[in-house]
Amino acid sequence: MTTDLAAELRSATRTAHEQAEAMPFVSALMAGRVPLDAYVDLLTQHHAVYAALEAAEPFVRADPAGATLLFDALARSAAIEHDLAVLRGPTWRATVRTLPATQRYVDRLRTVAGTWVGGYAAHAYTRYLGDLSGGVTIRGVLRREYGLGDDALHFYAFPGLGKPKPFKDLYRARLDALPWDDAERARVAAEAGVAFGLNADVFADLGAVHLP
Repeated sequence: MTTDLAAELRSATRTAHEQAEAMPFVSALMAGRVPLDAYVDLLTQHHAVYAALEAAEPFVRADPAGATLLFDALARSAAIEHDLAVLRGPTWRATVRTLPATQRYVDRLRTVAGTWVGGYAAHAYTRYLGDLSGGVTIRGVLRREYGLGDDALHFYAFPGLGKPKPFKDLYRARLDALPWDDAERARVAAEAGVAFGLNADVFADLGAVHLP
């Protein structure tokens, strides 16, 4: 019997997810113990990652199964650009630096997401469902600890999707409906684990820069 892909992804990434949440940079950010510039730095790393992920969409759209995973309202690049313009000014691009771990993440996305629909599915699941699941909590921290208003928090707003839970249920159902056998689903789940590892490496690099 074919395993539900969404359940396999969740199982394959559970430990890595917990480890990422416990990383020093994440803990410090959620406690308001790093300067706002550290969050802005995180946002610039996110921009590079999402730009690479979203660059794969034309390839994915050409595949009938892959196209079912594409939703314009999920795209984060424009929202991040808006937030960075608010937080760092209209010339924010001139101040961007891509950390080594971020560059490795981007390189991986260019290698797999734009050439393998399963690779895109693994990374899209990791990023977008993570945003929808944890975004409300992070947005609350940024409001409370850093005094940010909604105009600087577009990254965490998904006005075109409706309520998060029904959409996440829909997205998981579409993952489960992908016409892949158990071997391919296991390969996708393994790639999601790679995605979590790459994300954790970005947090480690940020910690090296911003934590004492």
